Amino acid sequence: MAAPVWMIDLRTGHRENLFHKLERLLEEAGLQQVIAAEDVCAVKIHFGEKGGHAFIRPVFIRRVVDAIRHLGGKPFLTDSCTLYPGERKQAVSALECGIENGFAYAVVNAPLIMCDGLRGHSSRRVPIAGDILKSADIGLEILEADSLVVVSHFKCHELTGFGGAIKNIAMGCSSREGKLEQHSTVAPVVNAKKCTRCGACRPGCAHGALEISHESALIDAQLCTGCGRCISLCPTRAIQIQWNEEAGKVMQKMAEYALAALSGKQGKMLFVNFITQVSPACDCFGHSDAAIVPDLGILASTDPVALDQACADLVNQAQGLPASALTSGHEPGGDKFRGVHPRIDWEITLKHAEKIKLGQRAYQLKKLLPQGESW
Repeated sequence: MAAPVWMIDLRTGHRENLFHKLERLLEEAGLQQVIAAEDVCAVKIHFGEKGGHAFIRPVFIRRVVDAIRHLGGKPFLTDSCTLYPGERKQAVSALECGIENGFAYAVVNAPLIMCDGLRGHSSRRVPIAGDILKSADIGLEILEADSLVVVSHFKCHELTGFGGAIKNIAMGCSSREGKLEQHSTVAPVVNAKKCTRCGACRPGCAHGALEISHESALIDAQLCTGCGRCISLCPTRAIQIQWNEEAGKVMQKMAEYALAALSGKQGKMLFVNFITQVSPACDCFGHSDAAIVPDLGILASTDPVALDQACADLVNQAQGLPASALTSGHEPGGDKFRGVHPRIDWEITLKHAEKIKLGQRAYQLKKLLPQGESW
């Protein structure tokens, strides 16, 4: 049986604004079954980096928080520390970044708590029956929470093709050790013919894996953690993912980490994806490039795999936007993710997630009609 995925478009009128539509979406998707009175509920979001703007607006997160509070829950917003040197590498600057990006208590009506502690080491190993991993290192506050609502910005991604609910759970809920474990089998390579030796890649590497020789930049595979940050920092696209069997394992391990993060929360989870400002790269950068497709809507489901599959299908069915990073697949039905990152087989994540029973790819899309109309 196909998993239900609910959707609202972004059309509004004097009878119903987008915030009210979002509240209806949460209700139809079953938030009231997920949240019990006195539940401590983790609302997993992405704080964004300073200089970026594509992350989900805090005013929408406020509506999610208020809906949880209305059901008697006690929500907190959460994110985790990063591997790369940025504003979110440890809890103090990460929380400051989140507040400066608008996620202050006065705006969102919930406290901000890092799920993996001060420096990304507050975690616990969770046993899983994965094909690759038998355990995963997950942020302690995710595991301690009674319920989980994951709110994700659906977009392209330089390492995995796309980022949605699964990536937000897997990378976003893991400790520093967990992020290293997911990335550790792949290191990018430099195309010397494209490299201008500009050095833009070096400040983005937290592990000293990049050097500039007299011919081109060089990556030390022994030092590289595979985080992929240098890929999008390179202005000439000289740094590329080394697409081989090991690269696919990053996405498979990511699906297995998502399985671990959701362990023990059956019936206590809801996933919401915003297909808005669909940028060509992760929100972890201090800039947000032009969207590759128009804003399409907001989707919700209790199945993260079905949700990400539905979002990917909607993006691919859309008309691509000119003057964007999209180099091919502009036509409706064209592969937008390969149009931005042509070497990445983005479907690996979804295939593996279904194989390990994180969820299913088959879905039934249920679009909410204007208020007052029936299905």
